[in-house]
Amino acid sequence: MPKIVGTGDYTYEVNEEWARLPEGWDMPAASVFGDSQDRVFCFSRSPDHHIVIFDREGNYLHHWDAGPFTFAHAIFIDHEGMVWLIDRDIGQVFKYTPEGQLLLTIGTRDYQSDTGMAVISSSLAHTVVRPGEPFNLPAGVAVAPSGDIFIADGYGNCRIHKFSSEGKLILSWGEPGSGPGQFILPHDVWIDRRGRVLVADRENNRVQVFTQEGEHLDIWPTEFVGPAALYVDDDDVVYVAEHNGGDTSIVTLDGQLLARWGGPVHRSTHGVWVDSHKDLYVVQPPESGGTRRVIKFLRQG
Repeated sequence: MPKIVGTGDYTYEVNEEWARLPEGWDMPAASVFGDSQDRVFCFSRSPDHHIVIFDREGNYLHHWDAGPFTFAHAIFIDHEGMVWLIDRDIGQVFKYTPEGQLLLTIGTRDYQSDTGMAVISSSLAHTVVRPGEPFNLPAGVAVAPSGDIFIADGYGNCRIHKFSSEGKLILSWGEPGSGPGQFILPHDVWIDRRGRVLVADRENNRVQVFTQEGEHLDIWPTEFVGPAALYVDDDDVVYVAEHNGGDTSIVTLDGQLLARWGGPVHRSTHGVWVDSHKDLYVVQPPESGGTRRVIKFLRQG
């Protein structure tokens, strides 16, 4: 019997075995994103195949390596089809062609800015005492239609950094704390169709909204449990992967909850993408346990 999750118009059949890997391969997933052809790109923490590409049915197409990476963390594909990757622990952001040719690197390898962070631990962001320059363990990236690049610098910092398309720093905003415009682990960032900057403020359990100049606009009314990744589809429906609670939530562009499922068994939910058929691809552990994988949620109706 297929497992069904969700509510109303947002009801899905779960496929935990969607990705058909070559025999003998392991693909511990960090994040997932897709292109305009519905090809699904998995950013893997495997030392042998960093980017693994599938069709929407889960058939393996090809892969490419982009290392050396230390800790694969985030992937984003921009409106031109370019692939952006973040290695959190070496503190760099990379832009590649879809075929794996490196075009741009932002950040200095192994550099960590001075944020007064006291310890290296699983609760890094809680020890940040002041904002720092780029980067200290960055987490998420998005590119605006203008080409400007927005980077959530979260694990060892508390800032959103805005760069030009050439990789020049334009401005930064944020400080440690839980007030408006403050962050505890800004983990992902998205530019919506209104031109606003949405920030997954993970350890504050919320999504905050800003202008592209860093002016605070809003905090969404839906309370999340560790929002880690954001995706907004062409209908302005927002999909949120909640790391600490293990939920996948669907909300409006004003933050009103439409559907939610998951729970503690899926704790460590880390990435989400939606294809042109409105099917979801979520990075999370399977119900049987083990490392994170790309799980497909097939839209019903």
